[in-house]
Amino acid sequence: MHNSLVFVLNCGSSSLKFSLIDAKSHDEILSGLADALGSSNPIIKYKYQGDKKTIALNANAMHQSAVDTIVTLLSDLSLNDAVIAVGHRVVHGGELFTQSVVIDNQVIEQLEAISKLAPLHNPANLIGINAAQQAFPNLAQVAVFDTAFHQSMPAKAFTYALPHALYKEHGIRRYGFHGTSHYFITQQAAKMLDKDVSETNIISAHLGNGASVTAVKNGQSVDTSMGLTPLEGLVMGTRCGDVDPAIAQYMIDQLGYSNDEVNNVFNKQSGLLGLSELTNDCRVIEERAQQGHAGAKLALDVFCYRLAKYIASYTVPLGRLDAIVFTGGIGENSDLIRASVIEQLEIFGLALDEQANLDARFGNQGVITKNSGAKAMVIPTNEELVIALDAIALTQE
Repeated sequence: MHNSLVFVLNCGSSSLKFSLIDAKSHDEILSGLADALGSSNPIIKYKYQGDKKTIALNANAMHQSAVDTIVTLLSDLSLNDAVIAVGHRVVHGGELFTQSVVIDNQVIEQLEAISKLAPLHNPANLIGINAAQQAFPNLAQVAVFDTAFHQSMPAKAFTYALPHALYKEHGIRRYGFHGTSHYFITQQAAKMLDKDVSETNIISAHLGNGASVTAVKNGQSVDTSMGLTPLEGLVMGTRCGDVDPAIAQYMIDQLGYSNDEVNNVFNKQSGLLGLSELTNDCRVIEERAQQGHAGAKLALDVFCYRLAKYIASYTVPLGRLDAIVFTGGIGENSDLIRASVIEQLEIFGLALDEQANLDARFGNQGVITKNSGAKAMVIPTNEELVIALDAIALTQE
């Protein structure tokens, strides 16, 4: 019987990921996704004790309806009374939040004030917080920020070479994201390297539909590839990553695009999808590349080359490199992409262990190189656990 569960909530604009984490064993008891919210047929898919089930929601149902349905589900499964805290993933904490916080009215006001920094994400996070407060009125709610881990970056890493008033007056700077993942990876890598976290220097590559690289020196983030928004940096599933900023103006002036259309192209039609002209699903792209599809091959080549370049550049702030760590859906499962990247980092003297690289898939972790010196390794991330542990630490003192 579980008696101390944390309800973890991650709200997107039209979706809501949720899980129940056992605070003592760290096991995930239940997980699920409310998807297509606001559409004609929203659904909740969840997994509990090995069974996968689906609940249909009413047409146009939104976050509150989804949360209420999930709470009813927890009650039906006799799990409701075991929930002792709610943890929320909040995408953008700006410079206000350097660590997780218990949510009160002041925190909500501050989150509303910085919503303009993440207009796609923070308003949805706030809706999720409001829905959970109504569903669990007597439980403490904790906000865990994607940006918090990166607040240790020095000014030379986070400052853009723009008129400085844009930073001082409007907060325009590099913030970075995937912080909970990079933080978790840093803790796990230190254990695998048998080092104290404060002496651990790694480059963490979180590769999924969103992708980012972080340089971690002495256990702290000193540089990261995402910027003011999650658009900057690596090639991603549908995001372009780094491009010449003048391309936007060119598309508007010369090609007749609107601002919104450019934004849509950069965020939703680019990356692996745009390059391959097939899909943003890396597994499909790898299959098609092996069958000789030119667009799929180009997509992988660009993705891996950009990633290798970023990793190499992030040795600059580190001085000494202990390990390169691959994580996220692609980082954990694509032996092909890892092999390509390691091959392009020949300057580091990395030698791939092909069998270890194959073994380190589908939830397995391990070192995938056989050279002395800096290692490459795979560590599955667990952002939900970070959120749950922070929620427990802040509410059970």
